[in-house]
Amino acid sequence: MRRFWMAAGLAVVTMSATAADPYPSTYHPVASPPVLIRNATVLTGTGERLDGADVLMQDGKVSAVGTGLQAPAGATVIDGTGKWVTPGIIDVHSHLGVYASPGVNASSDGNEATNPTTPNVWAEHSIWPQDPGFDTALAGGVTSMQILPGSANLIGGRSAIIKNVRSATYQGMKFPGAPWGLKMACGENPKRVYGEKGGPSTRMGNVAGYRAAFIGAQAYMKEWDKYNASVKAAADFKGRDKDKPKVGDPPQQDLAKETLMLVMKGEIKVHIHCYRADEMATMLDLSKEFGFHISAFHHGVEAYKIADRLAAEGVCGALWADWWGFKMEALDGVEENLALVDRPVNGCAIVHSDSQEGIQRLNQEAAKAMASARRAGINIAPERAIRWLTANPAKALGIDNQTGSLTPGKMADVVIWNGTPFSVYAHAEQVFIDGALLYDRNNPARQPRSDFMLGREINR
Repeated sequence: MRRFWMAAGLAVVTMSATAADPYPSTYHPVASPPVLIRNATVLTGTGERLDGADVLMQDGKVSAVGTGLQAPAGATVIDGTGKWVTPGIIDVHSHLGVYASPGVNASSDGNEATNPTTPNVWAEHSIWPQDPGFDTALAGGVTSMQILPGSANLIGGRSAIIKNVRSATYQGMKFPGAPWGLKMACGENPKRVYGEKGGPSTRMGNVAGYRAAFIGAQAYMKEWDKYNASVKAAADFKGRDKDKPKVGDPPQQDLAKETLMLVMKGEIKVHIHCYRADEMATMLDLSKEFGFHISAFHHGVEAYKIADRLAAEGVCGALWADWWGFKMEALDGVEENLALVDRPVNGCAIVHSDSQEGIQRLNQEAAKAMASARRAGINIAPERAIRWLTANPAKALGIDNQTGSLTPGKMADVVIWNGTPFSVYAHAEQVFIDGALLYDRNNPARQPRSDFMLGREINR
């Protein structure tokens, strides 16, 4: 987006992804008294497991984690004996709100399938806040998520990161200060969707499409850099007015090129739907050609083949526990994929959903991946596996300075489980967002329902 200010009588125009959001977040945490959870098994999301520990939430933040913590005046005290406490789950790949329930054409707003490259569209403008899926995800311990466009296009558009709270508008759900993401897709989907629409119809056509889009954005970025340099030169000029450098009009704003320019400037995170190892390698080479960083490959059933390279280049693998074989590019998956991507030093494995049902049980998906690893002789402790659901997705989304672990000062997005989260019998009993209890399995008054569902009940 463009940001304007005056310098020496000239309008200086720069571009920033976060400084001038025309649709800014209006999210405000729900007010809550302090909460002290006592004597629980705590997985901090930083690689620690603390037995018989306490967690104090105050003013919407994690205040302290340890033993023998004192409850402030007016605090709610919860006996955590036999319970497990974790950071809230973060899903990096959701289509809730853009493919809302009920699944009908009227609520199918995830793919702008009118052009193979649509970086100009923003998923947030399709989010329907009344989607009942947000409530069922909350019951599964999900406190934040990235809402992505679909995977029909080579470049599908900007994503939105949201807090999983009830709101009349999507702006009321937008995660404050979070960067946008860019959704890209490689492989079968774009060539299937556009093969009979004028292309691309091949994988080489896919890559040509990415390159053409970024080449255009490079030229656009040069125009802006040249213009801003001329404005600065004029503003800094100390000589006579008649000798002052002339400044022309700023470049015409182009929403598609603007998004890709901000990607190349590092202000928008890149998330790529990609299954095959060879195509992931091609996309890594593409990112080097145009000077951007890939935050995560999503789905990546062959990520295990290049796990060392992903770790070395700081790229996360957002993966399923055991989905594979449903199309050719998903044929060569292994159930140890998550564990193998996690294994190298600096490995970044993430459990994601891509499903309105799967998002309700991401903890169980992680448990399946742990079991598959154990059968292969790789033992993964709960304190490490919880990072697949919390700290690692926060890192991939660029919000790890605010959430993803039970670190003092971070958002008090916290889940109390009835036992180990990595069990088929696990339930999220209480879910806190910014320290406020927004879901309680044992209290119907704390089980939110969307206006859509309430309306159906009234009409029935």
